Amino acid sequence: MKKIRVFVSGASGKMGQEVVRTLLQQDDMVLAGAADTRNQGMDLGYVIGATPIGVDLGGPLSTESLLVSRADVLVDFTNPQSVLRNAKTAISHGVVPVIGTTGLDETEIGEIRDLVNKEGVGAFIAPNFALGAILMMRFARDAAKYFPNVEIIELHHDQKLDAPSGTALKTAEWISEVRQAMVQGHPNEYEKLDGARGANYAGMRIHSVRLPGLIAHQEVIFGATGQALTIRHDAFSRETYMAGVMLAIRKAVQSTELVIGLENFLD
Repeated sequence: MKKIRVFVSGASGKMGQEVVRTLLQQDDMVLAGAADTRNQGMDLGYVIGATPIGVDLGGPLSTESLLVSRADVLVDFTNPQSVLRNAKTAISHGVVPVIGTTGLDETEIGEIRDLVNKEGVGAFIAPNFALGAILMMRFARDAAKYFPNVEIIELHHDQKLDAPSGTALKTAEWISEVRQAMVQGHPNEYEKLDGARGANYAGMRIHSVRLPGLIAHQEVIFGATGQALTIRHDAFSRETYMAGVMLAIRKAVQSTELVIGLENFLD
């Protein structure tokens, strides 16, 4: 059986390290290479707190490092400033990017889609790799058919760069598929402080919390006369996402299209 050769970009980061640990446990995958601006030249085994594994960290992702690695898939957990460039580099050289970094806007996603169509190389973008989070979004969409008054609160660690989170935006997008845009609350409400009511998405409010000690959490609160419904998902460790990342690698390597959202790979 041919093993999937995986290159990890952002391998020194917390998510990148967890991806590396999980990859090393897979029978059908091999760690082909790794890149990060930190710990350059260090054996990746030391970076993840283990024994040497014979893979040294390169600098920022480059065409040369990808070609030398003979990678099939690039897993990218870097930052919004690097991910578009990395995705373009990968696709241009026949490598399928699996992107876990959020913050890409519609124009940037369009650029990736155009390049995918041109090169015939697949790509995958996930707002969230946690299977429970995907179910939360599905349940929220179902509930919105009956409870159109809804607000979203997403809570993350204080090192997260973008707000709202990709998961919160995806949740609002799914809800809007079954809910007509409407203004919630009192028609004459006003903010004493700008932003107090959160971001406005088709009349829904999205609130972002950033605090140390948190990882990734979201609740979707529905209100109706005399009742409320809350759907919540909590990720307590980065291991939460690994089953989804491995699934995405196995599915995306077979694709020649841009796929957005892990739900597309679920039965």
